[in-house]
Amino acid sequence: MINIFSYRTDLGNTWIAEEDGYITRIFLHRESTPLAEASYQETAVLKEAYQQLTEYLNGTRQDFTLPLKPQGTPFQIKVWYALLNIPYGNTASYQDVAITIGNERAARAIGSANRLNPLPIFLPCHRVIGKNGSLVGYSEGLHFKTCLLELERK
Repeated sequence: MINIFSYRTDLGNTWIAEEDGYITRIFLHRESTPLAEASYQETAVLKEAYQQLTEYLNGTRQDFTLPLKPQGTPFQIKVWYALLNIPYGNTASYQDVAITIGNERAARAIGSANRLNPLPIFLPCHRVIGKNGSLVGYSEGLHFKTCLLELERK
């Protein structure tokens, strides 16, 4: 059973989903219900995810200690977990992530995987930038990516 709950955050209305005790999705600044088939019940793991997200947005948390279980292809999951190697306040290029996963020719595929990341912020795809240092691509928008990077640089 998927449980989903809505929280007010500095990002706006944020929905967090969990299934079997794992955080599976986060929907940032969404006003409408993102999953019709879910149960709208706050669970202990959802409360903890909200607490940690709030601490992150307040600048008092750098790492998340949540049970995460993103749904995707084996390649996508490999990419998403590789993002955890990018330290708070730092960035890496798509090429850097491709090298980390052992496929230096996969920079474009890294971008595609990041675009589909179901756990943005928790799996920090916002820390991935262009090879020349430019801010490129972010499913939530470049303004949002800029805000997250600035938050981490403070």
